[in-house]
Amino acid sequence: MQLLQDLQRQLAELDRQHLRRTRRIVEGASGAELRVARPDGGGARTMLAFCSNDYLGLAGHPALAAALADGARRHGVGSGASALISGHHRAHHDLEARFAALQAPHIPQCRALLFGTGYLANLATVTALADRETEIFSEELNHASLIDGVRLSAAARQVYPHADLAALERLLAASTARRRIIVTDAVFSMDGDVAPLPALLDLARCHGAWLVVDDAHGFGVLGERGRGTLAHFDLHAEHLVYVGTLGKAAGVAGAYVAAHESVIEWLVQRGRPYVFSTAPPPALAVALGAALDIITGPEGAARRETLRGHVARLRAGLQVRPWRLLPSQTPIQPIVIGDNAATMAAAAALQEQGLWVAGIRPPTVAPGSARLRVTLSAAHTPEQVDRLVQALNALARAAGT
Repeated sequence: MQLLQDLQRQLAELDRQHLRRTRRIVEGASGAELRVARPDGGGARTMLAFCSNDYLGLAGHPALAAALADGARRHGVGSGASALISGHHRAHHDLEARFAALQAPHIPQCRALLFGTGYLANLATVTALADRETEIFSEELNHASLIDGVRLSAAARQVYPHADLAALERLLAASTARRRIIVTDAVFSMDGDVAPLPALLDLARCHGAWLVVDDAHGFGVLGERGRGTLAHFDLHAEHLVYVGTLGKAAGVAGAYVAAHESVIEWLVQRGRPYVFSTAPPPALAVALGAALDIITGPEGAARRETLRGHVARLRAGLQVRPWRLLPSQTPIQPIVIGDNAATMAAAAALQEQGLWVAGIRPPTVAPGSARLRVTLSAAHTPEQVDRLVQALNALARAAGT
C-alpha cells in the first residue's frame, strides 16, 4: 500500500502544478479535422486539429493507405523477428537504398538503416558511436530521445546553451577526449527554429567530431525535394550522421539513419535498439515508399508551398500580446504564455471552440515557458488558419485586460 500511496501523492502533486497529462481518443483517419471522443463519454465531436506533426497531410492520404493494404496482402502484417535473424525483408532493403540515395549528395559512401521509431534510431546512434573515451556535446533543447541516448552512453557529456556556438567552441577546445560527438536537433520541436548546422559542421570539422543531426521535423518539409536540412543548407561531410523521422511529414512511422557505410555497419553490429528489436512490418516499408514518391515529386512540392503559405498567413494575422509568438518559419509556431494553469486554460478555451492546440508544460519545456504549440499542415485550408488566428487573438486580448 505504501508504494501505491507514494505514487498517488506524486500524481496529486502533478495535479497541483497543472502538469498531469491526459490522452484523448481519436476516431478515424488523421487529417486537418479529427473525430475526438468527449472526456465524459458523451460521444465524439469533430475538432480542427492544430496539434499534429502530419505537416504534409500524408497520414490519411489514400495512396499511402492503398500501399499499406497492398503491402499487408503481399507480405503479411509482421516481420517475425529482428532484422539480424529473419526480419530484414526485401521491402526494408529497397527502402533503405532509396533513403541512402536521397542523402548521398551530402554524405560520401552513404548507406541507410531503417528503425521502428525515431526514438530507437537516436538511442542506437548515440550509444553505438560513444564509448568511455568519448565526450558528447549535446544541445540544450535536444529531444528527449537524444538526451536519453547521451545518458545511456558511457561517454562524458557536456550540454551547451541553445544555439550558442561560442560556448560550444570553448567546450570542444577544452576537450581531451579521443572521440567527440556533437548532437543536435535540426528543427527544435518546441521552439520551431532551425539549428545553425553550417556553423556546427565547421566546428565538427575543426575539432574532428561527429555531427549527429536529428531531423525529425525537417525531413519532408525543408530542402530541395523535401530531403531535409542537409539539403536545405547544402552540407557535405563524411562525418555527418543524419536521422530522418518517418512518422511526421512522411505520415507513417519509423525512422532511418543515413551515414557513411562504416557508421551504418557499426550500427548493425552494435546498435542495441536495432539488434534487439523486432523489425518493422514490411507493409509499413511499402507505405513509406509511397510517401517518399509523394514527398520527392510534384505533389510534395505543392504541399510544401501550401504549408509555407499557411505559416506566413498565421504569422501575419496573429496579435497575441501579452503572450509571445516565437520567431519560427517552420510549421511549428509556439505561443509562450508562461504560467501552466493559464496555458491549459487557453488550450481548453480553444477546445470549447472546436480547435485542438496542444498546451505544452514542463518538463517538456523549461519552467515558466509553458506554451501553446500550434502546428500547421498542408491539409489545412486558409479559412481554417484564419479561424485559428481569430480565436487566438480574442483569447490574447482577454488575457491582457
